[in-house]
Amino acid sequence: MSEQESASGEVLDRISIARQPIVSADRVVLAYELFNRSAGTSGHSRESDVALALHALGHSAAPFSTSVHDVFIHSVHEGLSGPQWDFLAPHRTVIEVAPAPQHDAAFIAALAPALQALKLRGFRLAFKHSVVAPVYKPWQALADFVKINASGTDVQQHKPLVLAAQSRTPAALIAEKVETGAQFEAMRDLGVQEFQGYWFSVPEMVQSRVLSPGQASALEIFKLAQAEAPLEELETVLKKDAALGVSLLRVINSAAFGMRQKITSLRQAILLLGYAKLVQWSAMLLTNTIEQASVQGTAAIVRGRMMELLAAISMGPERADTAFLVGLLSQIDILLGQPMADLVQQLGLDEAVAHPLITREGPFGALLDLVSACESDDEAAFSAAFSAHTFSLRQVNLAHMEALVWADSITA
Repeated sequence: MSEQESASGEVLDRISIARQPIVSADRVVLAYELFNRSAGTSGHSRESDVALALHALGHSAAPFSTSVHDVFIHSVHEGLSGPQWDFLAPHRTVIEVAPAPQHDAAFIAALAPALQALKLRGFRLAFKHSVVAPVYKPWQALADFVKINASGTDVQQHKPLVLAAQSRTPAALIAEKVETGAQFEAMRDLGVQEFQGYWFSVPEMVQSRVLSPGQASALEIFKLAQAEAPLEELETVLKKDAALGVSLLRVINSAAFGMRQKITSLRQAILLLGYAKLVQWSAMLLTNTIEQASVQGTAAIVRGRMMELLAAISMGPERADTAFLVGLLSQIDILLGQPMADLVQQLGLDEAVAHPLITREGPFGALLDLVSACESDDEAAFSAAFSAHTFSLRQVNLAHMEALVWADSITA
């Protein structure tokens, strides 16, 4: 578990995401609600909700970005007009809106335009059962889902709430916190058709570790993108921060962009996203990340640079960018604690990149074996990997030394 930014200004390091299914009466999964399990006792904040939205872009056993299921994501009120919604697919995203503080009528009326704007963009909205109260009339017509807490000994006490929700909103009703079969049956008999709770499934951890791109790198990307700097400068920043590159690839591969293109280099990812979206994306990262040194992250940068240098010798400069990406991502399964095969699918990688990462086969696979062997003191492994190439020992040593110096220079 990781620390997360709280209202007192503590930093967000890594976040842990869990999900719980929302099911039909026949237990068919209709959607998943996401939970930020690293929020701790401080609860939701704009920062934690934005981080959850960003990291939900391309993750889970079946990536949310390509899933047939809807995703319910919580948002605090001040985050409802945030730019994070530009990076999510409206047709698959349901935004959960908390009740107004003290159910204040002026607050409810003032927030209605932001909710209407989200609806116009195609997002759906979910509210707690309090939305049926008369003071919430400005929100009631906007409700796609109303959640009713099924906990308690007498579920029949919820009958007035169900009737009010059915008459005052166009929403589908979800019974949440269903913990027993009796609660399920009682809510079903009241006309509720969707259900969520421990009786169906305890929230499962689907993302226990998330790399947080360095704030300094995000700031540099923000400045360069605003100035529409040359692609080479943006690419250099991405090369020095493995987490930043991975985050960008996930954004590109999200359903919100609908590109579904296979990525062969970081330069291609920059071109696909464009300067305007780079500005938005990096600005959000600035408010939700910290700079954190990572031994494995630095090793990934060294691998990428070394593979780039050697590929330029043996394969030509046109394949050097792809070699860098293979090296950069070669430890991402360790860094994120997930199978490499799942990750390459999530990141939308071209087969030229994905295949060597999974199998260590082909020219890039053999090159990855060589640079990996340079990291250890296993002479037999290095000898075997070295013999598969035509490089001289001097070329390998120079590439390794230059990669180490380059990684130090750009991460200092």
